[in-house]
Amino acid sequence: MSDRAPWATPVLKHSIRRSLRTGLGGIWTRGSLPVGGALLAPNHNSWWDGYVMREVAWFAGADFCILTVARQLERFPFLRRMGALEPGRVRDAARMARGGAWITVFPEGAVQPPGALNTLHPGAAWIARTAGVPLVPVALRVTLRGGQWPEAYLRVGAATTDLAGALLHEVSVLDSEIASSDPEQPLAGYLRVMAGRASGSDTVDWPARLLTRVTGDR
Repeated sequence: MSDRAPWATPVLKHSIRRSLRTGLGGIWTRGSLPVGGALLAPNHNSWWDGYVMREVAWFAGADFCILTVARQLERFPFLRRMGALEPGRVRDAARMARGGAWITVFPEGAVQPPGALNTLHPGAAWIARTAGVPLVPVALRVTLRGGQWPEAYLRVGAATTDLAGALLHEVSVLDSEIASSDPEQPLAGYLRVMAGRASGSDTVDWPARLLTRVTGDR
């Protein structure tokens, strides 16, 4: 069946990318992004997580699919245009992975408070085994550091058969890097995937420039 609204997909893509660029201070990643089909399994602590994973796939030029909760697709059915699938469609996801797509599955199942990982569901590992693709742990934090806007950091681990252990390791390392870094500088060793919104401390708006000129303050 033909697409009755072919214009909708580029409009939605623009909307998502604009949302990221105006709502975040940027997206950074570290580690080797998969080449070809893979199952990416991030921790899940933020509303932004799905959009962030979608942007990284655009950056890498990868086909993308994400399993999301059914109520989200009931409320926002147009997200299917961006690769969203109901969680029960694991066989479809495995087929897409065999065809070379990145499949993102949040193995904790739902958004969790930052901190210790919740119990992981087996679906991510099952899809990876069934499709014969790497199972890749991804530590993901969307965090407010020294700037005005939250920043997204992804630490991509090596393919594993022990998702719980590997994901815990990557999250622990990322949390340690965030805790020990200069909060006003991007994390060392991370590649910027997307430039986000500049903080007020990084820019001088016209009222501030005018006030500086009038008062003579330097």
